[in-house]
Amino acid sequence: MPKQSEVITVAKPHTIKKFELIEKYIETWAEKLMNNLNCNGIIFIDCMCNSGIYQDVNGEIIEGTPIRVAKKLLTVAEKYPNKRVSLYFNDINDARVDELEKHLPQEEKNFKIITSRKDASELLKTIGPQLSQNTHEHYFLLYDPYDACIDWKALFPFFRNWGEVMINHAIRDPMRAIKCAKTETAKAKYEQTYLQEFEKLLPYGSDRNSYEKRISEIIDYLKGNRNYYVASFPFYNSKGSFLYDLIHCTSSIEGFKLYKRSAWQTFGGQSSSKNNKNYTQIKFDLSSSTDAPIFEEENCYQIYHIAQYLQTTFAGQKNVPLQDLWNVLDHHPIFPSDGFKDVIKGELKNCFGATVQMIVDEKTKHRKQTISFKAK
Repeated sequence: MPKQSEVITVAKPHTIKKFELIEKYIETWAEKLMNNLNCNGIIFIDCMCNSGIYQDVNGEIIEGTPIRVAKKLLTVAEKYPNKRVSLYFNDINDARVDELEKHLPQEEKNFKIITSRKDASELLKTIGPQLSQNTHEHYFLLYDPYDACIDWKALFPFFRNWGEVMINHAIRDPMRAIKCAKTETAKAKYEQTYLQEFEKLLPYGSDRNSYEKRISEIIDYLKGNRNYYVASFPFYNSKGSFLYDLIHCTSSIEGFKLYKRSAWQTFGGQSSSKNNKNYTQIKFDLSSSTDAPIFEEENCYQIYHIAQYLQTTFAGQKNVPLQDLWNVLDHHPIFPSDGFKDVIKGELKNCFGATVQMIVDEKTKHRKQTISFKAK
């Protein structure tokens, strides 16, 4: 029997932020789906759920993702009695699942909780083949491994059906340890995660970008030919050291936009919890063959940087419809538009001299708001 300290572990501030981000996203995500006539219900899967209860650094009890999500989705189920809500909570540690079950809400007619004590891959390989577009149930899979190991074979069906996948990519592990990996077990872990022979991974060393690029390539392959959106946000410890990326994958532009908005709101109007108020000029490579701009330096991005990106994109253009700005940001991998439009406009005016005005559309004769940008 594990010790109590192994059942109820300490959640550092970055972990609590992760809980908050997932909770914020799921709450709005569920409401959007339940209002969709084509959606008969939602399925939430946390295949590495832990005990659901933690202590913060001060010893206070903190609720983790499964309990937070269960409470939010119970409220949603009560609001939409004709639609189903199913939750799967799994952990390989029996004692942690036992503890979790003490804190979960009671089931209702349309609200079901299934707990299990399996290896995560075993659970996903059971659920994955059961997924079907015909049920009109939308799933959300949270894949949050304890180390850097990702089982893409188990995840594959979830990339090809109607739903979303969120992965905790623990890059810090290989960045620090890949060159020290000597055993075949350690090497196999990295080979499985990055689907490359170990010798080809060794040159990655501590280069964060190489690991992120490889994960992006794998996701791009798994999603097939569908339109697909991937947003990734970094998490840092209290000393500002990078820990992991929380990656959100979806075929829905609305889910993509919502995740970006949720992340920036959780981080207090910036792209991570890292304390960085250095508003340095970031150079953008707008000629890149990909949709994503290339940042020449890493930052915790602020609203200022969103405005700077828009100024670079629209420099010198006059009377640009505001919707054109929001369309650009909707497809950006990091920057949101929803929830931040007013502050973005303010930053464009105050920092870059843009002017906002009302004009009459010659075709429709309707008044619309436009923005004019200064030249470079």
